[in-house]
Amino acid sequence: MNLSFKILPFVFFCIILIEGCRPKDESCQLDDAILEAGDDVNIERLEGLFYEASSESEILYLLEEYSVFAAKFLQQEAYESKEVLAKDLWVTNQDTLMQELYSEVKKEFQSLEDLERELNQAFAYIKYHFPDFKAPKVYTFLTGFNVDLYVSEEMIVIGLDYYLPKTHKFQPPELPQYITDRYESEYIVPMIATAISSRYNAVDLSQSTLVADMIFYGKAYHFVKSVMPCIADEFIIGYSSEEIAACYANEEFIWTHFVENDLLYTTNPFEIRKYTGEAPATDEISPDAPGRVGRWLGWNIVDDFRFNNGMSLDELMQEKDADRIFRQSGYKPRR
Repeated sequence: MNLSFKILPFVFFCIILIEGCRPKDESCQLDDAILEAGDDVNIERLEGLFYEASSESEILYLLEEYSVFAAKFLQQEAYESKEVLAKDLWVTNQDTLMQELYSEVKKEFQSLEDLERELNQAFAYIKYHFPDFKAPKVYTFLTGFNVDLYVSEEMIVIGLDYYLPKTHKFQPPELPQYITDRYESEYIVPMIATAISSRYNAVDLSQSTLVADMIFYGKAYHFVKSVMPCIADEFIIGYSSEEIAACYANEEFIWTHFVENDLLYTTNPFEIRKYTGEAPATDEISPDAPGRVGRWLGWNIVDDFRFNNGMSLDELMQEKDADRIFRQSGYKPRR
């Protein structure tokens, strides 16, 4: 079936279907009781400490002071000794290009107050839904475009160089534009929340179907929206607002493509990747349809499943059976 995704004409459609497009609600208010019960997390800026160090011995001291960071993020065990790692970092510290990159990061990220506030708000909401959650240490660093985000239960490291404005001369190398467009500061906390969601996203690994893949991603996006209720969808899924509007305007056609081509229960990994894998477009539907449209559709199915079954976020994330989520969602395309 040949579908036409005319993105720009659908902008007005999005304004009409406010609930369907779920834009950022400027009047959205976070729950003060939830925020007050959260842990207070301060972001520690390690890029300044390491790139303004004046000697190898000072770097060696930093490796001892931030031992978990050195062990987990810098992979200290891969080096012959801590001293060898310190020497390697000192050489990087002295590199002219890295010092220029550090100077630009320092200039662009003079304050992280907004990032810190947004992160604390998301952590508070995660703790509200999942009381066992303990806020990890949070660091920023200059990685030389080696690591964008490192997320574990005990530590988060944000590679600030990845999140320079997309107009900046320093950009992540060898990445297509449709991916680098998502490397801006507004995406940092949603990306972190998405990574944390995998800790709670129960999956039945035997269900290796397209619909199971769709539901997995749908649960991840639903998690992020639940812990960051006031954020615009574009920063969760990485679509532009126009692309989101176009998807909703064409939702019935998208769904028809999946049903008529008997795609939902395919187990062919190449076929699955066409609809949920990274790509600039979902050409099988239309060259104008954004990539990963199966994930977007899975998000809508998960939304309907939770709403129609009156479940808590915890109960939703614990549900392993993707087929049950799909069949009991009551999902129908918005008209």
